[in-house]
Amino acid sequence: MTTQPSTQTRAIDRIRSDVRAMHAYVVQHSVGYLKMDAMENPFSLPEALQRQLGERLGRLPINRYPGARLDDLKAALLAYAGAPKDAAILLGNGSDEIISLLALALAQPQQGQRATMIAPMPGFVMYPMSAQLQGLDFVPVSLTADFELDEAAMLAAIAEHRPAITYLAYPNNPTATLWSEASVQRVIDAVGEQGGLVVMDEAYQPFASRSWITRMRAEPERNAHVLLMRTLSKFGLAGVRLGYLIGPAAIVNEIDKVRPPYNVSVLNCEAALFALEHTDVFAAQAQEIRTGRTALVEQLRAMPGVLQVWDSEANMVLIRVADAARAYEGMKARKVLIKNVSTMHPLLANCVRLTVGNAADNAQMLAALQASL
Repeated sequence: MTTQPSTQTRAIDRIRSDVRAMHAYVVQHSVGYLKMDAMENPFSLPEALQRQLGERLGRLPINRYPGARLDDLKAALLAYAGAPKDAAILLGNGSDEIISLLALALAQPQQGQRATMIAPMPGFVMYPMSAQLQGLDFVPVSLTADFELDEAAMLAAIAEHRPAITYLAYPNNPTATLWSEASVQRVIDAVGEQGGLVVMDEAYQPFASRSWITRMRAEPERNAHVLLMRTLSKFGLAGVRLGYLIGPAAIVNEIDKVRPPYNVSVLNCEAALFALEHTDVFAAQAQEIRTGRTALVEQLRAMPGVLQVWDSEANMVLIRVADAARAYEGMKARKVLIKNVSTMHPLLANCVRLTVGNAADNAQMLAALQASL
């Protein structure tokens, strides 16, 4: 007798096969651990600001859909970023949602071929994932062995594939590198000649020495096909989930058409506005992290068993050890979570990524690392 599949099995079979073959994005359980795996700001709000924010959120009309305060937030973010004149802005539930919206809006076949997305790799996992889910072809372009932008390879890939979207993370994750401004501009020029968009992903801007917003202001025509994407997660509001996209209004307004209505809650909106009213507090935190990063890199380079340490322009440091899996498991056993990135890309063999925290967190992380090598 032939056994019929269950109704549940038949229903699951209706889910796209490529989705069923995917692995879900895993967030490590962190209760009881020092969390140094996700590049979060280690500082909480000062108590006085906690009380003020709590009172402010408590007065919000949460029985109503988000309204005009979103316009206030857009204006505040444009001012904070120093956006070019007449730029428009799109808000997202984190930059992850914006990446999905970009893929959705640009998944238009050209001459019978699927649209293409290009990004240097190793890089952010959401770029290829968004391409897969929205039906774009993803073309990875390997960085050099030192994680610099391979300009020649990028230009060749752009000429061959004529990408609809090219992502440039500035600085890059997980390498924490900030590529040559001249090389990046030449890549942007090449994409423009092919009629594509460039998205400058500045998630780690608070810790970087420069931003592409200055080039967008200085040469608006040359960068007229460039969109700047940022998030308030690394600013210090990872729990708020607020990303934003800045660029020419003619482009941003088209992308905005695929954004779900009310995608940013009144609570997220007001918390972000509150934070932007206290940018001095968050700027001081970022400065402390940058100072701690310098000391952390020096200590890592002096640590026996750490084979290589890359300079960082973000709140993370990439290092190579003899056995990444052993280091990761050893630190986890000592209640410190880091990110084992060694299987993400061949260039990352035996690499782990460390978040830069406050002085106490960094000291605890270093002690656990040294004991685990």
